[in-house]
Amino acid sequence: MARSWTRLHEHLGVPPGPLTFDMVAKAAAERLAESDDLDWKEQLPQPPREGRWNELAKDVAAMANTRGGLIIFGVRDTTCELVGIDPGDVKIEQYAQWVRNHVQPYLPDLTFDVLSSPDGTRSVLVADIPASPMAPHLVYGTAARDKDQQAAVAPYRDRDHTAWMAEHQLERAYRDRFTRAQHADDDLQQLVDHARETVTFQQEEVSAWFIAVARPERPLPRTAARMTRQDATAIVTAARGRFGQQRTNRMSPGPLTGLEVVTSNPRPGLRRWVLSTLATGIGRGIYAELHHDGTILLAANLSWRALRDHHNADELASLGVLVQQNYLGECCRDLCALVLEQARHLRLDSGLRLNAAITADTPNVPFIPVVVDGFGFTDIPDHARRPRRIQPVPTTLLPSDGDQALNESAQELFTDLMNQFGLDPQL
Repeated sequence: MARSWTRLHEHLGVPPGPLTFDMVAKAAAERLAESDDLDWKEQLPQPPREGRWNELAKDVAAMANTRGGLIIFGVRDTTCELVGIDPGDVKIEQYAQWVRNHVQPYLPDLTFDVLSSPDGTRSVLVADIPASPMAPHLVYGTAARDKDQQAAVAPYRDRDHTAWMAEHQLERAYRDRFTRAQHADDDLQQLVDHARETVTFQQEEVSAWFIAVARPERPLPRTAARMTRQDATAIVTAARGRFGQQRTNRMSPGPLTGLEVVTSNPRPGLRRWVLSTLATGIGRGIYAELHHDGTILLAANLSWRALRDHHNADELASLGVLVQQNYLGECCRDLCALVLEQARHLRLDSGLRLNAAITADTPNVPFIPVVVDGFGFTDIPDHARRPRRIQPVPTTLLPSDGDQALNESAQELFTDLMNQFGLDPQL
């Protein structure tokens, strides 16, 4: 998803929003100079020849390693004359493949867009490269006479040109990356611990809880509007209805359906909105937080009525804490839907890191999976494992993901969690 605030927005004094051809044309007419986050290119990207470096990959990595930016093809760099490009010559999939082949780590947030004038007579190609939390990105290439030898360099933008990182700069870049990753992991763990304390407080019986947190990989722009109560209600409502008829055909409605009674009136929290059924003491406990910075927290009781009227329910429950399989699947799906709806509402321009786990308030108690067959009957498979700890499962979502990608992410979370029970489920 392209960013909503760029060097062109700042220069032209326009509010955050999608980049347009008219904005590019006006910036070029005003001879906006190249900088570390803006690069004019007259011609479309060219393929690497004779094993030389891929120029597009080098330029993309340089911006990702610095603070992100735009590469605009169809504008002469020396004069800022808008010469345009032929949209028929644009090969976006090929450009993306060049970057994928030559840049490591992978850059998931890179976008290419063709912008055309209202009358369709002129066009430009815009490559939008956000600053990457995985910097430094290395550019790989081979020499024509020694194709087995790989070489790698780390480019970065220095004012209006590309330079190469020295050893001390590489060391600093790697240290910054690992520090960011550690801080992100610590922040996620703090949110998970907070959720665990909140949902297990005053619980009368031992229960297994689905607890998941999603956080943007980059902070929101300072210009982002504060989320209102009406916004929070709209986000949850849209996420709940995202799959339409598919939801009505399921045996177990998900946590967003359980939150329906409180959706219209979220409680204000510290830089967040809170939806909870915990205080009612009726039905399944569900808890959600929508943070103003784009973070999502979702927790739900997986043990409530897991076996219902099963003749061995009390005996089985005494052996460990029950985990209702089909409801866990709905939690994974609702989590992904909620995360994407909020990301789109806030116009996030980065991926989101998700961590999902199953936890209980009593340590060293086995987790017992309760599966549901095609007729709605519940049982515990004899071959299932009963682990005493479920490892958290991470994944990444992009705000531009569609319903198919959302389903795939939900299935990935669900499968990874259930594999720890030795089961191979399907949502």
